[in-house]
Amino acid sequence: MASIARTLRPLARAAATSSSRLPQSRNVISRSRQATRCMTTTSTRRYVDANETEEIDLAGLQPTPIFHLTEIEQAMKDSVEKFANETILPKVRDMDEAEKMDPSIVEQCFEQGLMGIEIPEKYGGAGMNFTAAIVGIEELARIDPSVSVMVDVHNTLCNIAIMKYGTEESKKKWLPKLATDTVASFCLSEPGSGSDAFAMKTRAEKTADGYRINGSKMWISNAMEANFFIVFANLYPEKGYKGITAFIVDKDTPGFQIAKKERKLGIRASSTCVLNFDDVDVPRGNLLGEEGQGYKYAIGLLNEGRIGIAAQMTGLAIGAWENAARYAWNDRKQFGTLIGEFQGMQHQLAQAWTEIVAARCLVYNAARKKEAGEEFVKDAAMAKLYSSQVAGRVSGQAVEWMGGMGFVREGLAEKYFRDSKIGVIYEGTSNIQLQTIARLLQREYTA
Repeated sequence: MASIARTLRPLARAAATSSSRLPQSRNVISRSRQATRCMTTTSTRRYVDANETEEIDLAGLQPTPIFHLTEIEQAMKDSVEKFANETILPKVRDMDEAEKMDPSIVEQCFEQGLMGIEIPEKYGGAGMNFTAAIVGIEELARIDPSVSVMVDVHNTLCNIAIMKYGTEESKKKWLPKLATDTVASFCLSEPGSGSDAFAMKTRAEKTADGYRINGSKMWISNAMEANFFIVFANLYPEKGYKGITAFIVDKDTPGFQIAKKERKLGIRASSTCVLNFDDVDVPRGNLLGEEGQGYKYAIGLLNEGRIGIAAQMTGLAIGAWENAARYAWNDRKQFGTLIGEFQGMQHQLAQAWTEIVAARCLVYNAARKKEAGEEFVKDAAMAKLYSSQVAGRVSGQAVEWMGGMGFVREGLAEKYFRDSKIGVIYEGTSNIQLQTIARLLQREYTA
């Protein structure tokens, strides 16, 4: 199969070239059509991505359907769908039973360019936009949420962290690896700091050549596959959370240990591990960004990452719904009639699909607002909250619709159901999302 990145790069280049040649007024519209679908009454906003910042005018744009995709994004959707069905699907059940990601799947995700979607071409990436990454994450989750979250964490947390906060030297050193052969992991949570992430106990201290890290991390995704870890540790504990600093740690660094691989209810092929740091020395050049700014970086990255998790959940919900709907409308008969012909079943299918579409509206609206440089934190929280709720409901109903066939491990229905539960937990529990939404609403409506 041809690399997705190689196939889509000419489209990305053509879009960029045609935009740059337009007069400014038309250039604004062209760039906005590629980057945004959300409308605003505000006359100007800042368009921000990892490579550029420019003033754009959103006031005069013509509205488009929220699911309207650019040529690049549609090509991404079609290509990932084909890759997921032909390459990942045959291995989904075996990976789930083994509780291990097939190394060939990881390798092929790199070969397809799915591990460097937003990384600029000059660093070996595909050079696409944020929504293209969201499209890819959603399509992967329709087949296997475990593969989807591996790609999601790598792209929306780790790659973006280097692109935003890394020095040019760090970008040249790490981005080509992250785009081609090195899985990344984001290390924030600890045994005593989950939702209260900034209560972390992991400490860093300065040394003559850089920094020394001691402590442990828990619930770390991608840990078994990763060779690159972004680790948050408190360099100045006396300053509280304002001492938290981000570091890059190589897997082969002495003192670094993957202590335990968790056995989980769902997304079993995705590794989740406990990490120990025992006098782990990192060079000064492995400082990510500035000292004491780690808490800001973590908040910003997780706000973006939540859109990725929301897309994972809508993809899961679509996959569960499609699997059950095909069964109900094509295979299963009772009383001489396909069960999908009964009105009670049709109403449930219709209600579930409506909720999926509503969740996707929140996801794509948040993605477009992020690309447009608008405030999107509340939108990301709503998208993550609702999509995870919908994924749980729909995948649970899908098991019931399929009856015994939904309950056994012969098919994927029960796996979708198990995989859905993590959506209300990681990258901010549902209660944390509700608190974020309420706090921002209160700020808006308080005189």
